[in-house]
Amino acid sequence: MIDTGVVAGVSVSHALASVDEIESAQGADEATLVSELLGREGVEEAFAIGTCNRAEAYVAAGDAAEARAALEPFAPEVREGAVVHLDHEGSLRHLMRVAAGLESLVLGEDQILGQLGDAAERAREVGGLRGGVLDDALSKALQVGKRARAETAINEGSVSLGSAAVELAARETTLSGATALVVGAGEMGTLAARALDDSPVSRVVVANRSLPTAEHVAAELDTASTALPLSAVPRAAAEADVVITATGANEPLFDGETFVDAGETLCIDLGQPRDVVPGAGDETVAVRDIDDLEAVTGETRERREEAAAAVEEMIDAEFDRLLDEFKRKRADDAVSAMYESAERTKRRELREAMAKLESQGDLTDEQRETVAALADALVGQLLAAPTKSLREAAVEDDWETIHTAMQLFDPEFDGAPPVPDAADAPDGDAEVPAHVLERMTDD
Repeated sequence: MIDTGVVAGVSVSHALASVDEIESAQGADEATLVSELLGREGVEEAFAIGTCNRAEAYVAAGDAAEARAALEPFAPEVREGAVVHLDHEGSLRHLMRVAAGLESLVLGEDQILGQLGDAAERAREVGGLRGGVLDDALSKALQVGKRARAETAINEGSVSLGSAAVELAARETTLSGATALVVGAGEMGTLAARALDDSPVSRVVVANRSLPTAEHVAAELDTASTALPLSAVPRAAAEADVVITATGANEPLFDGETFVDAGETLCIDLGQPRDVVPGAGDETVAVRDIDDLEAVTGETRERREEAAAAVEEMIDAEFDRLLDEFKRKRADDAVSAMYESAERTKRRELREAMAKLESQGDLTDEQRETVAALADALVGQLLAAPTKSLREAAVEDDWETIHTAMQLFDPEFDGAPPVPDAADAPDGDAEVPAHVLERMTDD
């Protein structure tokens, strides 16, 4: 099949939609949705991705109207203002932005790149990606996502207060081989525990009012971990090198007595209001709070915003390159179809000419070669100008000329019945009209 697909996309994401709307839009799993899209009229390729922050679907079809129509049933229960429809170029650019982390809730986060790659594999498994325009677009998007993270600082630094606390701890003390205590197993405490899990600490202790909740968080970590009740915090603090508190209590839970036997310890208080009484630190216990994290988060924000500008430039360049690749591919497809059509006509006419010449007397091998060379030369000379015109038409986005050429020369274009092999082609097989070649040459 000639690759002439036009891509369309639809997106429901955190930018405009609520969590409930995103969940509503996801509906079926990705593979099922891709299969459903492939069953709609004109759809040649399909892709879908669903995460906690987005639900998106894309198709490639023969023309823009078919592509848009195939996506109309997507997210029927989501309000109109939360659904974004993307045209061909908008879809290509949006996929690159998603892969690079520019469309993520947390700018530059890494998880979306893996999610996009996994979704592409699921689509490929059910026949949704077949080496066509949508497959090429996704491959380019994944390349851009990897480049963005390898060549810029878009994903460097903390992405939450929990990870910012660990980054601050790494600046103020040695984490390699250290024991860390996380007090509180809510969202903030969980983020801190996960960030510690990615750090060089050798042990993580999670303390919480509800012991089963602490055990659940500890069980998720790859680093050696233990769960304790809040009553065990003083004893655990005495053994910890780093303490991060994030309980969400209405009043401070810890004072100087909590850390009296702690020795040299860094305590970072993420509680709002505070978990640790102001002034609880001493010569050996250093207490930091959210205000102390502003420098860390501010530096991260500044780095990522600067990197985002560089990624935008990268996407602009890769987007233009992708469009050029598609243009060349379409022109080459049309040229190939044109030459294949000419080759069929040439072989048929040569067969008839040779038969007539043979009836007038035997031909030598040299004479046969001369006649065949003449036919080849005529085809090459006649098609040289239209070949140049087709390639120029692609560069100038003159798709009407490309489309006309495909209809004229490709037997399978737009679903037309296939032409028999040249050896079996009937004598009435039509040649390319001269006036068409002249019009294409003049374009």
